[in-house]
Amino acid sequence: MIDITMDMEQYDCPFIDTTDDHAVGFSAIQWDFDRVNDQLETRMMVEGETREELSNGLSTLRNHDNMRDYKLLTRRDNVAHIRTVIGETDAMATIRDNGGYITGPFYIESGSEVWHVGFDGIGDADTTLAELERDNEYDVLERDNTELPEMQDFVQNAGAAMTLIEGCRDLSDVERETLETAVSDGYFENPRGATLGHLADEFDVSKPAVSKNLRRGQQKMIQRVVEALEELE
Repeated sequence: MIDITMDMEQYDCPFIDTTDDHAVGFSAIQWDFDRVNDQLETRMMVEGETREELSNGLSTLRNHDNMRDYKLLTRRDNVAHIRTVIGETDAMATIRDNGGYITGPFYIESGSEVWHVGFDGIGDADTTLAELERDNEYDVLERDNTELPEMQDFVQNAGAAMTLIEGCRDLSDVERETLETAVSDGYFENPRGATLGHLADEFDVSKPAVSKNLRRGQQKMIQRVVEALEELE
């Protein structure tokens, strides 16, 4: 399998057009392509820089010429969850016509989107990239030839990976920021590049407070690591 990550600009994509005009970003959490009607159904998380930017972005998206169906599912402050149906874009058609398929979630911001696309053969991948150049602009960020053993290992251990991701989501903002700063400043190195006092000053809290945040964050992550190790094939 040839796995390609690309930064794609599409001129007929409602999401890209919207991010060109408004400070919003779209993260796909579910997608399904209807081959009969040549349309893509998605469920997206939308985040605006502000509440106003989100409102303006959703209004622009809803009224786009290539938007076939739109529904606001939930909204809170500057984040929304939406369901959309759009017509097939030229880039989507090119990829599908050459046997390509989406292998991961896509993210759209500032007029372009990051795609993860797979192909069964090198020829299909090269042909698709050549055809995409005619009507689209893109940059290949990464290209990997995934061998069968690697693919099998990834599939078998997807559960362990999700366990680690859930561990990251379990962290509070303070715990995550404290762990990130501790790592970047060398707190866990030997000899230490930072002390508890240094971290306390960074966050303008007491040493016991920063120590508590560190311990809570470490405990959550270590528990998830142990669970992930148990799930590994």
